[in-house]
Amino acid sequence: MTLFPKMLVVPSAVCLFALASTSWAQVSHSEQVQVKPPLLRTIEPPAPDATVTELDARGDQLRTQKLYLDAMDYYRAALAKSPHSAPLLNKIGITELMMQRYREAKKSFEQSIKADRKFADAYNNLGVVHYEQKKYGAAVKQYRKAIAIDDTAASFYSNLGAALFSKKEFEPAVLAYQKAVELDPDVFERTSRAGVQAQLPSPGDRAHYDYTVAKLYAKMGFSDRSLEYLRKAMEEGYKDLNNVYKDSEFAQLRKDKRFTELMASKTPALPE
Repeated sequence: MTLFPKMLVVPSAVCLFALASTSWAQVSHSEQVQVKPPLLRTIEPPAPDATVTELDARGDQLRTQKLYLDAMDYYRAALAKSPHSAPLLNKIGITELMMQRYREAKKSFEQSIKADRKFADAYNNLGVVHYEQKKYGAAVKQYRKAIAIDDTAASFYSNLGAALFSKKEFEPAVLAYQKAVELDPDVFERTSRAGVQAQLPSPGDRAHYDYTVAKLYAKMGFSDRSLEYLRKAMEEGYKDLNNVYKDSEFAQLRKDKRFTELMASKTPALPE
């Protein structure tokens, strides 16, 4: 599964200085907050005679280095030479999304879809835009369109599961997650552009999510991962933890000595 088109990581917001009324000389180093530099173009502009392939590849390199404005210059230079390229429009959208420019990203993904109605990645990524804006119903619609075109991408199902889970539609979310795990057992372990985690506002929802993932891994026979997520659910204070002794998915795991030790440990819930 390729990394770039499947998942989009949005960088955290830029920190701001919070200065007290005291003078600079009186402020200790421990009280100062480091501010990220603003986005700047730092690379030589694209060469006029560069090919589309060269410009595209260079844009990918710059995006990986988080030099987003420079990457945009190269992608747009490539697009000028290949104006109806769905993959290029998709990459421009990804870069805009990484900069939290949701309106521009949405437009780019829509243009990518218009250029190629069968380009599944653009539908998925348009779903991510909606998801980041907490428009979960719209996100679900786009994820399902992506899956209808390509049902082999684990990240599509993982993203769908996250959106459904955020809507508290737990049963269909579990089915989507199960399919994601079947396609890629590592789908929940990936942290770089491979999937979208459910946006869960409360510890109770997070605990439910972790327990659900633990149950999925147990059903698939991945004991280590199941125990890991079961521990997370315990730490989040999952209220129905006793179901672990009744749910059929944990039947084999209950025979594992580590399961007995984990349940005996009574992992304390983390404070909210």
